[in-house]
Amino acid sequence: MVEVTVLSDNTVAESRPVGLVGEWGFAAAVGDVLFDTGQSDAAYHNAGLLDCETRFDTIVLSHGHQDHTGGLPEFLVDEPTVVLHPEAWTPRYNHGDHIGLPYARTKIEHEADVVEHRDPREVSSGIWALGEIPREYPDNPAGEKPVDGTRVGDHVVDDQSLAIETDDGVGLVLGCCHAGLRNTVEYAEAVLEDDVRAIIGGTHLSGMDRADVVETTDWLVEKQSVDLVAPGHCTGFEAESILRSKLNDRFRSIGVGTTIDL
Repeated sequence: MVEVTVLSDNTVAESRPVGLVGEWGFAAAVGDVLFDTGQSDAAYHNAGLLDCETRFDTIVLSHGHQDHTGGLPEFLVDEPTVVLHPEAWTPRYNHGDHIGLPYARTKIEHEADVVEHRDPREVSSGIWALGEIPREYPDNPAGEKPVDGTRVGDHVVDDQSLAIETDDGVGLVLGCCHAGLRNTVEYAEAVLEDDVRAIIGGTHLSGMDRADVVETTDWLVEKQSVDLVAPGHCTGFEAESILRSKLNDRFRSIGVGTTIDL
């Protein structure tokens, strides 16, 4: 069994312990792996209140956006391994503001063992960082990045998720899912050669037209192997409402403090 505890999210799911903090961002303890670090020190703060581990030997970054990497320095204790796609270092912008990884590569490499990868990588027993995800179906671009002296639309090719092997199938933990939900699910199934049974985290459906959200939700409804959809962070209120109405008891609300056993 692998326990997933949400440490950073847009909302706080539990009233106890007192003092949990929400923010625009995502982080989760996935077994002995930290997946993303939120936007600030909130994930570290929440981990302490939740009696969760605050020192991780392995930290996986889903992609190079500030709301998933801003809390990294708090967890750079005893030189952990930081796993990320090589393009996570790419500068990113939204309406002129920098939204990329906010720390210099030299700083992180000074305090951690940095491992770059594009292919699936087992980061702990039965826990896989999927690496770069093929995109047969629509993805979720965000902001801009510099290319040859100009800024172009950013498809966030470094976006990756965690896939967890369980006795019942695959558990999937998403950071932001810029690669697209269907693309990510089908790639996880291909890599681990098993059905995805649970989906947890940011789906970035907030960046899609309503018709596309409905189409994606209908696909999930028809995919009977998925028992649990627990969206957070960048899913958006409207998309969550659609998911809840169509998935019924397969839907679960999450936020800071939520723990799910896979």
